Amino acid sequence: MTTTMYKFIKQLTLISLLCSFSASSQWYETQGHARTNDISLELARTKAMENALKKALLVSGASVSSVQQVVNGLLTQDQISIRASGSVNSIELVDEIHSDNLITVTIRADIFPQDKKCFAVNFKKSLLLTRSHLLHREQANVGKIYLIDKAVMQQLGQQLNQHSAFTKTSSILNNKTEFSRLNNSLASDKIAQLTQSLSESTDSQYVMFSEITNTSFDQQATNSWLFWQQGIYPRNFAMNFYLYNGLNGELVWQDSYQNTAPWTFSKRHKVDVYGNAFWQSEYGLMVNNIIDKVVKDIDENIMCEPSRGKIIQVKGNQVTINLGRDHGLKIGDEFSLLHLTHFTNNSGKSYAGFNLSPYKVKITKLTRQTATAATPDGRLFGNIQVDDLAVRYEN
Repeated sequence: MTTTMYKFIKQLTLISLLCSFSASSQWYETQGHARTNDISLELARTKAMENALKKALLVSGASVSSVQQVVNGLLTQDQISIRASGSVNSIELVDEIHSDNLITVTIRADIFPQDKKCFAVNFKKSLLLTRSHLLHREQANVGKIYLIDKAVMQQLGQQLNQHSAFTKTSSILNNKTEFSRLNNSLASDKIAQLTQSLSESTDSQYVMFSEITNTSFDQQATNSWLFWQQGIYPRNFAMNFYLYNGLNGELVWQDSYQNTAPWTFSKRHKVDVYGNAFWQSEYGLMVNNIIDKVVKDIDENIMCEPSRGKIIQVKGNQVTINLGRDHGLKIGDEFSLLHLTHFTNNSGKSYAGFNLSPYKVKITKLTRQTATAATPDGRLFGNIQVDDLAVRYEN
């Protein structure tokens, strides 16, 4: 190995040790190949590392348009122009194999998603809506709107299914989850476990929790003299939303929404929060406008994420995944396979990550909810197993 390459690997190791491991970054282990025909061993090694890094970036959700010069100063011989979300925190050279005129390297890349929005979208992501939590139940006394925690999420689910271009939504609204209690206790680890459990049981890539934080009345009426005649008061509505990645339980996005509108129902009137009278009232229209904003924000934050399906069956050179026609898949679509793995760094700390399989698969059969994919050349899989992932990205 040349002196330059020793310096290069030393640089990679140093960066790896100095980098802080972000909770939202993810490790990917990939292999890259290059021929040594008519080029130096060092140049072939660099090309193999370029190849491996490009694969890691693609499956993480980035769209790589060219490979020529520098990524964050890590690879001095190549530039990776990323026009989607994704940057490289650190790279480790794990292994290097020489066979005849072929060099194969294995790298481990820590990839951190950036805030920059992507240009490309692919399939619909499965999203699970859970019942909201009414933080101040006593505020719902006027109108007896205690079921608004369920009705608002039902309305959100309908809006997403009608208007969202990037989600396929399901919901569990009859029972409340423990999210609000855990959130109040700042129990992030238990929230992650709850998210992963719900994701597993419902085949959902994302899970959404929410809290209704305010349904109180303002102290003064919209018009003081009208108050004596009609009793119309402004009523508040405020709600927090939390979107989690079902695979690892990490928080992807959160936001708060609030507004006020006149409550046009009488003080003693019990209001049906599922009925047209409520949703066509000034207050109901205000709440619906908030839901419209939430739909747009969910789309904006999900659209750039890679479409990931869970492998539910492995048979010979075929896998079945939990994405199907309803998610936008078509016969002939191509996926990469990720094997869930754990590794230990030089300091003895354990990390979870993905090992990118060298095999790609193409969809051969479809149902509404599942797809069967096979390796084009009939090769059998190596360590791919049930609960590993199939990832679709844009080349």
